[in-house]
Amino acid sequence: MLSSSHATDLLQQLERCGSPEILVVGDLILDQYIFGDAERLSPEAPVPVIRRREEKIQVGGAANVAVFLAALGARPILAGVCGADAQYDRLCELCQRAGVDTSAVVSLVDRPTSCKTRIVGLAQHRHQQQMLRLDDEVTDPVSDATVRHFEAMLVPLIARVAVICIEDYNKGLLDHRLCQFIIAEARKTGKVVLVDPALIKDYSRYRGAHAITPNRTEAELASGLKIDTPDREAPLLSTQLIHSHQFDSCILTLDRQGMYVQHKNQPGTYHPTRPRQVYDVTGAGDMVLAMLAMAVANGISWEHAVDLGNVAGGLEVERFGCVPIDRSEIVGELQAIIGLDHDKTPPLDKLLAMVAAARRSDKKIVFTNGVFDVLHAGHVSYLKFARQQGDMLIVGVNSDASVQALKGLNRPINPLEDRLAVLAGLEAVSYVISFSDATPESLIKAITPDVLVKGADYADKPVVGRQWVQDHGGRVVLAPFLPGRSSSATIKRAAGLTAQ
Repeated sequence: MLSSSHATDLLQQLERCGSPEILVVGDLILDQYIFGDAERLSPEAPVPVIRRREEKIQVGGAANVAVFLAALGARPILAGVCGADAQYDRLCELCQRAGVDTSAVVSLVDRPTSCKTRIVGLAQHRHQQQMLRLDDEVTDPVSDATVRHFEAMLVPLIARVAVICIEDYNKGLLDHRLCQFIIAEARKTGKVVLVDPALIKDYSRYRGAHAITPNRTEAELASGLKIDTPDREAPLLSTQLIHSHQFDSCILTLDRQGMYVQHKNQPGTYHPTRPRQVYDVTGAGDMVLAMLAMAVANGISWEHAVDLGNVAGGLEVERFGCVPIDRSEIVGELQAIIGLDHDKTPPLDKLLAMVAAARRSDKKIVFTNGVFDVLHAGHVSYLKFARQQGDMLIVGVNSDASVQALKGLNRPINPLEDRLAVLAGLEAVSYVISFSDATPESLIKAITPDVLVKGADYADKPVVGRQWVQDHGGRVVLAPFLPGRSSSATIKRAAGLTAQ
């Protein structure tokens, strides 16, 4: 777990990062997700029946690493092969939309674009669970002509970029010849090569790479050693891989047990990670590789790069599927550790990232909502009380349209932008976010606060979100009001003075 001082150091280094060009070479995959409700078993066989609800398509493999790099602020160049098909067009479109240069992606007529289709069931309207995966691909080695084409194409790119990532899924492109060519060219030009290896026994194709980043399963297969106690086996395993294949470093990822880093002829270091609510490990390795490459390309030390990779990979496992983690989310995670203030009016996705980071620091989340049109002493007292119920107070504010629907066409007096700015200026308020619905129910469900605060006038009224909060272990607290203070009364007095 990072200390506040170390998190401060990492934050300063991350904020100094530029936008380096990084080359990603590897196997390209198109991931298709079909989501549906799993409500019953089939009468034909003991298998779930999935009622299709929606479909999502995103990139995988090396393309996913490139998209993650773009989210971190790098300028990735992607090199790989696809089929001459519609899936190739879709993969390139998704990459380009994310900010990835796909000019080195080659389409071949003798193989399809690798495509993985996952059927995901939603049980009892709660957790998403992958039920089945269907792979459509050819993994035969590419032709010698294709390898020669890649060699010629990669020479100027290797000379141009800061770091090269090899992302190997053993789909037929990254054979011994091409990997050794890339590594030799990189060594010649003084560029760093990071390898995320395939699940294979023989790592000779990666010989001479600067760093290799196997996960526990991959490392055990390649070394023949079992990792039961990382403190004991990780140094032996890493040292074996380094000396057997002339790597400069081995960065061993150990899921919930963090990462172990071993450099040639140096003592290794263990980097523990924070306890996480693991939702889906898909993409965590890609996120770690992307963060390592981004950090190394910006001159950050290996040890600090690994700690940043730990943070990025930890954020990734809390999402379903491969979801890019951008630099601001990592900044938010580090700021939460340090306890710094940041933008109090972030968009919802950023706010949820801040909430998740705060929870990982065992902080209690408080939510309240209202119009907050004409702020007065009663509001200030109410918000101070709300903040005292936990560590982070989030205030939901009705949009202008929803205020009109509630209070009439002559309200609000102050537009949403002004109301948000005034609330954000209060010390008691951690974050402010608007909502357009008639009630904040969907916002409450997204945040799932530990404490929901409403005014004492709700003692005999239904509280929106009460059931959801209580079902998730939270509580509802009613705050006392200062007598005689209300926005409506203030507005009436102001109207009377204007009439006089």
